[in-house]
Amino acid sequence: MTTVIDLDVRGTQHCETTALGVLLRHQGLDLSEPMLFGLGSGLSFIYWDSKNMGFPFLGGRVKPFDLTRNLATTLGLELLVQETTSPRRAWENVVAPIDAGHPVGLQLDSYHLDYFGSKVHFGGHVVAMYGYDDRDAYLVDTDQQGGAVSTSLASLAEARAARGPMAAKHRSFTLTAPGNPSSPRDRIVPAITACADAFLNPPIANLGHRGIEKAGKLVRTWLQRTDAPQRDLPQAALLMEKAGTGGALFRNLYRDFLAECSQQLDSDHLRTGHRLYTEAATLWTEVAALITKAGESGDAQPLVQAGTILRDLSRIEREAMQALRCLGSESPHANAHGVPNQPRNTA
Repeated sequence: MTTVIDLDVRGTQHCETTALGVLLRHQGLDLSEPMLFGLGSGLSFIYWDSKNMGFPFLGGRVKPFDLTRNLATTLGLELLVQETTSPRRAWENVVAPIDAGHPVGLQLDSYHLDYFGSKVHFGGHVVAMYGYDDRDAYLVDTDQQGGAVSTSLASLAEARAARGPMAAKHRSFTLTAPGNPSSPRDRIVPAITACADAFLNPPIANLGHRGIEKAGKLVRTWLQRTDAPQRDLPQAALLMEKAGTGGALFRNLYRDFLAECSQQLDSDHLRTGHRLYTEAATLWTEVAALITKAGESGDAQPLVQAGTILRDLSRIEREAMQALRCLGSESPHANAHGVPNQPRNTA
Protein backbone atom coordinates (compact mmCIF):
# COMPACT_ATOMS: atom_id res chain seq x y z
CA MET A 1 0.00 0.00 0.00
CA THR A 2 1.30 3.44 -0.96
CA THR A 3 0.28 6.69 0.70
CA VAL A 4 1.53 9.83 -1.07
CA ILE A 5 0.34 13.42 -0.71
CA ASP A 6 0.00 15.42 -3.94
CA LEU A 7 2.09 18.53 -3.39
CA ASP A 8 4.82 20.79 -4.78
CA VAL A 9 8.00 18.80 -4.15
CA ARG A 10 10.57 21.29 -5.45
CA GLY A 11 13.78 21.41 -3.49
CA THR A 12 15.90 24.49 -2.88
CA GLN A 13 19.41 25.08 -1.56
CA HIS A 14 19.24 24.73 2.23
CA CYS A 15 17.67 21.76 3.98
CA GLU A 16 15.57 23.52 6.61
CA THR A 17 14.18 26.17 4.26
CA THR A 18 13.49 23.43 1.69
CA ALA A 19 11.36 21.53 4.22
CA LEU A 20 9.66 24.71 5.42
CA GLY A 21 8.85 25.65 1.84
CA VAL A 22 7.17 22.28 1.22
CA LEU A 23 5.09 22.51 4.39
CA LEU A 24 4.04 26.13 3.84
CA ARG A 25 3.20 25.77 0.14
CA HIS A 26 0.86 22.96 1.17
CA GLN A 27 -0.77 25.56 3.45
CA GLY A 28 -1.11 27.99 0.53
CA LEU A 29 1.83 30.21 1.55
CA ASP A 30 4.48 30.30 -1.20
CA LEU A 31 7.56 32.29 -0.16
CA SER A 32 10.99 32.39 -1.78
CA GLU A 33 13.82 30.58 -0.04
CA PRO A 34 15.63 33.85 0.85
CA MET A 35 12.38 35.18 2.36
CA LEU A 36 11.94 32.01 4.44
CA PHE A 37 15.53 32.28 5.64
CA GLY A 38 15.27 35.97 6.45
CA LEU A 39 11.87 35.87 8.15
CA GLY A 40 13.29 33.02 10.26
CA SER A 41 16.13 35.35 11.36
CA GLY A 42 18.42 32.61 10.13
CA LEU A 43 21.72 34.42 9.65
CA SER A 44 24.42 34.08 12.28
CA PHE A 45 28.03 32.99 12.66
CA ILE A 46 29.85 30.51 14.86
CA TYR A 47 33.47 29.46 15.11
CA TRP A 48 33.18 25.98 16.59
CA ASP A 49 36.16 23.99 17.81
CA SER A 50 36.72 21.54 20.65
CA LYS A 51 39.11 18.80 21.70
CA ASN A 52 36.91 16.04 20.28
CA MET A 53 36.61 17.69 16.86
CA GLY A 54 38.96 16.73 14.08
CA PHE A 55 38.94 20.24 12.61
CA PRO A 56 37.25 23.61 13.31
CA PHE A 57 33.84 24.35 11.82
CA LEU A 58 32.59 27.69 10.53
CA GLY A 59 28.80 28.00 10.73
CA GLY A 60 26.78 30.78 9.15
CA ARG A 61 23.27 30.30 10.54
CA VAL A 62 21.36 29.89 13.78
CA LYS A 63 21.18 26.47 15.44
CA PRO A 64 19.20 23.74 13.65
CA PHE A 65 15.46 24.16 14.15
CA ASP A 66 15.78 27.69 15.60
CA LEU A 67 15.00 28.96 12.11
CA THR A 68 11.76 26.95 12.10
CA ARG A 69 10.76 28.20 15.54
CA ASN A 70 11.58 31.79 14.57
CA LEU A 71 9.60 31.59 11.34
CA ALA A 72 6.55 30.12 13.08
CA THR A 73 6.62 32.90 15.66
CA THR A 74 7.15 35.62 13.05
CA LEU A 75 4.28 34.50 10.82
CA GLY A 76 1.94 33.37 13.60
CA LEU A 77 1.97 29.74 12.49
CA GLU A 78 0.99 26.84 14.71
CA LEU A 79 4.09 24.68 15.13
CA LEU A 80 3.47 21.20 16.51
CA VAL A 81 6.70 19.45 17.50
CA GLN A 82 6.87 15.85 18.65
CA GLU A 83 9.87 14.00 20.09
CA THR A 84 10.16 10.54 21.59
CA THR A 85 12.71 7.86 22.43
CA SER A 86 10.36 5.17 21.08
CA PRO A 87 10.87 4.23 17.38
CA ARG A 88 7.32 2.87 17.27
CA ARG A 89 5.84 6.11 18.62
CA ALA A 90 8.10 8.12 16.31
CA TRP A 91 6.67 6.32 13.27
CA GLU A 92 3.11 6.85 14.49
CA ASN A 93 3.86 10.58 14.88
CA VAL A 94 4.74 10.68 11.18
CA VAL A 95 2.14 8.47 9.54
CA ALA A 96 -0.82 10.01 11.36
CA PRO A 97 -0.52 13.47 9.74
CA ILE A 98 0.53 12.01 6.37
CA ASP A 99 -2.50 9.71 6.36
CA ALA A 100 -4.55 12.84 7.09
CA GLY A 101 -3.03 14.62 4.08
CA HIS A 102 -0.38 16.78 5.81
CA PRO A 103 3.35 16.62 5.03
CA VAL A 104 5.71 16.37 8.00
CA GLY A 105 9.12 17.85 8.72
CA LEU A 106 11.79 15.55 10.16
CA GLN A 107 15.11 16.31 11.82
CA LEU A 108 17.60 13.46 11.46
CA ASP A 109 21.19 12.42 10.74
CA SER A 110 21.76 12.62 6.98
CA TYR A 111 24.57 10.02 7.16
CA HIS A 112 22.08 7.14 7.13
CA LEU A 113 19.89 8.26 4.20
CA ASP A 114 20.26 6.01 1.16
CA TYR A 115 20.42 8.81 -1.40
CA PHE A 116 22.87 11.06 0.46
CA GLY A 117 26.08 11.43 -1.52
CA SER A 118 28.33 12.72 1.27
CA LYS A 119 28.57 10.23 4.12
CA VAL A 120 29.20 12.69 6.95
CA HIS A 121 27.30 12.60 10.22
CA PHE A 122 25.06 15.67 10.61
CA GLY A 123 22.27 15.37 13.14
CA GLY A 124 20.74 18.74 12.28
CA HIS A 125 19.57 17.78 8.79
CA VAL A 126 15.90 18.53 8.02
CA VAL A 127 13.68 17.00 5.33
CA ALA A 128 9.98 17.01 4.47
CA MET A 129 8.20 13.66 4.24
CA TYR A 130 5.10 13.41 2.07
CA GLY A 131 4.48 9.68 1.63
CA TYR A 132 5.48 6.09 2.25
CA ASP A 133 4.86 2.51 1.18
CA ASP A 134 5.80 -0.87 2.61
CA ARG A 135 9.47 -0.37 1.82
CA ASP A 136 10.33 3.30 1.29
CA ALA A 137 9.69 6.81 2.60
CA TYR A 138 9.19 9.67 0.10
CA LEU A 139 11.06 12.83 1.06
CA VAL A 140 11.89 16.28 -0.25
CA ASP A 141 15.51 17.32 0.27
CA THR A 142 17.67 20.04 -1.27
CA ASP A 143 18.25 20.38 -5.00
CA GLN A 144 21.78 19.09 -4.67
CA GLN A 145 20.49 15.91 -2.96
CA GLY A 146 17.90 15.32 -5.66
CA GLY A 147 14.80 17.23 -4.54
CA ALA A 148 12.06 14.58 -4.45
CA VAL A 149 13.84 11.43 -3.25
CA SER A 150 13.16 8.18 -1.44
CA THR A 151 14.98 6.19 1.22
CA SER A 152 14.27 2.82 2.78
CA LEU A 153 12.14 2.77 5.91
CA ALA A 154 15.03 1.05 7.69
CA SER A 155 17.48 3.81 6.76
CA LEU A 156 14.96 6.48 7.78
CA ALA A 157 14.48 4.83 11.18
CA GLU A 158 18.25 4.71 11.67
CA ALA A 159 18.65 8.36 10.67
CA ARG A 160 15.92 9.47 13.07
CA ALA A 161 17.27 7.40 15.97
CA ALA A 162 20.86 8.66 15.61
CA ARG A 163 22.50 10.46 18.51
CA GLY A 164 25.32 12.96 18.53
CA PRO A 165 25.90 16.73 18.10
CA MET A 166 22.74 18.62 17.09
CA ALA A 167 20.65 15.43 16.95
CA ALA A 168 17.06 15.36 18.21
CA LYS A 169 14.97 12.49 19.58
CA HIS A 170 13.00 11.38 16.52
CA ARG A 171 11.85 14.97 16.05
CA SER A 172 8.91 15.52 13.70
CA PHE A 173 6.87 18.67 13.17
CA THR A 174 3.96 20.17 11.28
CA LEU A 175 3.01 23.76 10.51
CA THR A 176 -0.51 25.12 10.29
CA ALA A 177 -1.32 28.61 9.02
CA PRO A 178 -4.11 30.52 10.80
CA GLY A 179 -7.23 31.62 8.97
CA ASN A 180 -5.88 35.18 8.72
CA PRO A 181 -2.08 34.78 8.59
CA SER A 182 0.22 37.76 9.09
CA SER A 183 1.38 39.36 5.87
CA PRO A 184 5.04 38.47 5.38
CA ARG A 185 5.67 42.10 4.40
CA ASP A 186 4.44 43.28 7.81
CA ARG A 187 6.88 40.94 9.57
CA ILE A 188 10.04 41.93 7.69
CA VAL A 189 11.22 44.63 10.11
CA PRO A 190 10.81 42.57 13.32
CA ALA A 191 12.61 39.61 11.72
CA ILE A 192 15.53 41.74 10.54
CA THR A 193 15.95 43.66 13.80
CA ALA A 194 15.82 40.45 15.87
CA CYS A 195 18.55 38.95 13.69
CA ALA A 196 20.64 42.12 13.94
CA ASP A 197 20.33 42.31 17.73
CA ALA A 198 21.48 38.72 18.15
CA PHE A 199 24.40 39.20 15.75
CA LEU A 200 25.57 42.42 17.38
CA ASN A 201 25.27 41.18 20.96
CA PRO A 202 26.64 37.62 21.02
CA PRO A 203 26.87 36.02 24.47
CA ILE A 204 30.30 34.53 23.72
CA ALA A 205 33.23 35.53 21.52
CA ASN A 206 32.69 32.61 19.10
CA LEU A 207 29.40 34.04 17.79
CA GLY A 208 28.25 36.92 15.60
CA HIS A 209 30.68 39.61 14.46
CA ARG A 210 32.98 38.74 17.36
CA GLY A 211 33.16 35.17 16.11
CA ILE A 212 34.15 36.31 12.62
CA GLU A 213 36.93 38.42 14.12
CA LYS A 214 38.09 35.42 16.16
CA ALA A 215 38.03 33.25 13.04
CA GLY A 216 40.27 35.82 11.34
CA LYS A 217 42.91 35.26 14.01
CA LEU A 218 42.64 31.48 14.24
CA VAL A 219 42.32 30.58 10.55
CA ARG A 220 45.97 31.57 10.13
CA THR A 221 46.93 28.57 12.30
CA TRP A 222 44.89 25.96 10.43
CA LEU A 223 47.84 24.27 8.72
CA GLN A 224 49.18 23.42 12.19
CA ARG A 225 45.71 22.32 13.33
CA THR A 226 45.64 19.18 11.15
CA ASP A 227 47.81 16.30 10.00
CA ALA A 228 45.87 16.19 6.72
CA PRO A 229 45.59 19.76 5.40
CA GLN A 230 44.94 18.60 1.82
CA ARG A 231 41.77 16.91 3.12
CA ASP A 232 40.59 19.14 5.97
CA LEU A 233 41.03 22.64 4.57
CA PRO A 234 39.29 22.03 1.22
CA GLN A 235 36.55 20.17 3.12
CA ALA A 236 36.02 23.19 5.41
CA ALA A 237 35.79 25.46 2.37
CA LEU A 238 33.40 23.07 0.64
CA LEU A 239 31.10 23.17 3.67
CA MET A 240 31.06 26.97 3.46
CA GLU A 241 30.12 27.05 -0.21
CA LYS A 242 28.27 23.86 -1.10
CA ALA A 243 26.82 22.19 2.00
CA GLY A 244 23.35 23.65 1.68
CA THR A 245 24.48 27.20 2.48
CA GLY A 246 23.44 28.73 -0.83
CA GLY A 247 27.06 29.86 -1.18
CA ALA A 248 29.12 32.35 0.82
CA LEU A 249 28.16 30.75 4.15
CA PHE A 250 24.46 31.74 3.81
CA ARG A 251 25.36 35.35 2.93
CA ASN A 252 24.00 34.92 -0.61
CA LEU A 253 20.62 33.94 0.86
CA TYR A 254 20.56 36.92 3.24
CA ARG A 255 21.69 39.30 0.49
CA ASP A 256 18.83 38.11 -1.69
CA PHE A 257 16.40 38.37 1.23
CA LEU A 258 17.38 42.02 1.75
CA ALA A 259 17.04 42.67 -1.99
CA GLU A 260 13.52 41.23 -1.94
CA CYS A 261 12.67 43.32 1.12
CA SER A 262 13.95 46.46 -0.64
CA GLN A 263 11.28 45.94 -3.31
CA GLN A 264 8.61 46.17 -0.62
CA LEU A 265 9.99 48.69 1.88
CA ASP A 266 11.54 52.09 1.13
CA SER A 267 14.45 52.39 3.58
CA ASP A 268 17.96 53.81 3.42
CA HIS A 269 18.99 51.47 6.25
CA LEU A 270 17.72 48.49 4.28
CA ARG A 271 19.60 49.58 1.17
CA THR A 272 22.77 50.02 3.23
CA GLY A 273 22.39 46.54 4.69
CA HIS A 274 21.84 45.06 1.24
CA ARG A 275 24.88 46.84 -0.21
CA LEU A 276 27.13 45.65 2.62
CA TYR A 277 25.88 42.06 2.49
CA THR A 278 26.44 42.04 -1.27
CA GLU A 279 30.06 42.94 -0.55
CA ALA A 280 30.26 40.42 2.29
CA ALA A 281 28.95 37.55 0.16
CA THR A 282 31.69 38.08 -2.43
CA LEU A 283 34.36 38.17 0.27
CA TRP A 284 33.13 34.96 1.95
CA THR A 285 33.48 33.11 -1.33
CA GLU A 286 36.99 34.54 -1.64
CA VAL A 287 37.82 33.29 1.88
CA ALA A 288 36.67 29.78 0.96
CA ALA A 289 38.85 29.82 -2.16
CA LEU A 290 41.89 30.91 -0.12
CA ILE A 291 41.33 28.16 2.45
CA THR A 292 41.16 25.60 -0.36
CA LYS A 293 44.35 26.99 -1.89
CA ALA A 294 46.20 26.74 1.42
CA GLY A 295 45.14 23.15 1.90
CA GLU A 296 46.11 22.07 -1.58
CA SER A 297 49.47 23.87 -1.58
CA GLY A 298 50.52 23.63 2.06
CA ASP A 299 51.36 27.34 1.89
CA ALA A 300 50.26 29.45 4.87
CA GLN A 301 50.12 32.74 2.94
CA PRO A 302 46.55 32.22 1.64
CA LEU A 303 45.44 31.69 5.24
CA VAL A 304 47.06 34.99 6.22
CA GLN A 305 45.06 36.63 3.41
CA ALA A 306 41.90 34.85 4.54
CA GLY A 307 42.46 36.10 8.09
CA THR A 308 42.76 39.68 6.87
CA ILE A 309 39.55 39.39 4.86
CA LEU A 310 37.72 37.86 7.84
CA ARG A 311 38.75 40.82 9.95
CA ASP A 312 37.26 43.09 7.27
CA LEU A 313 34.15 40.92 7.17
CA SER A 314 33.65 41.31 10.91
CA ARG A 315 33.58 45.08 10.42
CA ILE A 316 31.41 44.98 7.27
CA GLU A 317 28.80 42.71 8.80
CA ARG A 318 28.79 44.67 12.05
CA GLU A 319 28.13 47.89 10.10
CA ALA A 320 25.44 46.14 8.05
CA MET A 321 23.64 44.87 11.14
CA GLN A 322 23.94 48.25 12.87
CA ALA A 323 22.15 49.82 9.91
CA LEU A 324 19.52 47.07 9.81
CA ARG A 325 18.88 47.32 13.53
CA CYS A 326 17.79 50.93 12.95
CA LEU A 327 14.85 49.74 10.83
CA GLY A 328 12.76 49.43 13.99
CA SER A 329 13.00 53.14 14.73
CA GLU A 330 13.05 54.46 11.17
CA SER A 331 10.37 56.90 10.03
CA PRO A 332 8.93 56.46 6.55
CA HIS A 333 10.47 58.70 3.90
CA ALA A 334 8.24 61.50 2.61
CA ASN A 335 7.54 61.60 -1.11
CA ALA A 336 7.48 64.71 -3.30
CA HIS A 337 4.00 65.60 -2.04
CA GLY A 338 5.01 65.44 1.61
CA VAL A 339 3.05 62.23 2.17
CA PRO A 340 4.92 59.38 3.90
CA ASN A 341 5.76 56.60 1.49
CA GLN A 342 3.96 53.34 2.08
CA PRO A 343 5.57 49.92 1.75
CA ARG A 344 5.64 48.88 -1.87
CA ASN A 345 3.11 46.17 -2.56
CA THR A 346 4.49 43.98 -5.29
CA ALA A 347 1.88 41.27 -4.90
